[in-house]
Amino acid sequence: MRMRKTMPAGSRGARGLAEIVRRFRRVRIAVVGDLIADEFIYGQVARVSREAPVLILQYAATEVVPGGAGNAASNAAALGARVRVVGVVGRDASGARLVKALASRADVGSIARVTSQATPVKTRILAGGEHSAKQQIVRIDRATGAPRESTRRHAAAALARALETVDAVIVSDYGAGFVSPSMVRTALEVSAPRRGRRRAPLVFVDSRYRMLEYAGVTAVTPNESEVEAQLGVTIGDDLAALERAGRLLLVRLRAQAVLVTRGSRGMALFQPTAPTVHLPIVGSDEIADVTGAGDTVIATFALAAAAGATFADAARLANHAGGIVVMKRGTATVSAKELIASVRAAAGR
Repeated sequence: MRMRKTMPAGSRGARGLAEIVRRFRRVRIAVVGDLIADEFIYGQVARVSREAPVLILQYAATEVVPGGAGNAASNAAALGARVRVVGVVGRDASGARLVKALASRADVGSIARVTSQATPVKTRILAGGEHSAKQQIVRIDRATGAPRESTRRHAAAALARALETVDAVIVSDYGAGFVSPSMVRTALEVSAPRRGRRRAPLVFVDSRYRMLEYAGVTAVTPNESEVEAQLGVTIGDDLAALERAGRLLLVRLRAQAVLVTRGSRGMALFQPTAPTVHLPIVGSDEIADVTGAGDTVIATFALAAAAGATFADAARLANHAGGIVVMKRGTATVSAKELIASVRAAAGR
């Protein structure tokens, strides 16, 4: 079964998509989830060790950037939205650097700093020659225990307050134990009476291990391997299997949309009463780095939908954003200017 590009009826052209991107600056969004410090240690290959068959690196620099929910927040802010972050970090150096980095682009007043746990850190060591691109050779994850129940209660209350004023919520569940389906449900229930006639915010979920527990949200954006793991299926090149999986997720989650990212195979958008939209990748398939690409996709998809785009057009913009960010090294973001340029280039303008 061959994949074909599907252009849904009523889709906007490049000018319409660019206008949606310009509306991002009016969108207010909350990002709740697992905040992770992404640490990159760069070095140059000096020689092979005499102690063991390993490389010796001459240290060059260290960079710490927001990862996990922090990367989703950074991407939303880079695209122009007004962002509030709800999460928890340790009262340690990594947490301080993470909050400082986010404070330059988002409201960090709802981030709790606690002494009872350390900030989760993912350390990537990259090596290369003086004039060559650095390649990741190893990653070290420093996980922490789940936050205390009191911390989660405070976070749920902060999220409920945020829900009163935002247009959309991104739930970034990396499995670190901070965010949970029950926490999101509680916050939505608590905030609902206060919203009055105001439209309830759209809720978008990216959950590494518990996607099926977030029933009733607006949309989810899993990658294909997460879909396979959650449903116990194998998809690969089988579009019939992909179709069955996407439709099953719509039913089980009672979602308005399911956007499945498929790496070099592009994306597939499922909606309850519409044909599946298959989107091939934008740009080259010779990618530089997929680190955090899922955060870019959900940030763009959520902002576009909150700005008034159909899910199909939101998926098209998310596809462009994903194509841009995988050509960048490390945990990166995409700007509104870059996104508009990509849309116009694809339209031949």
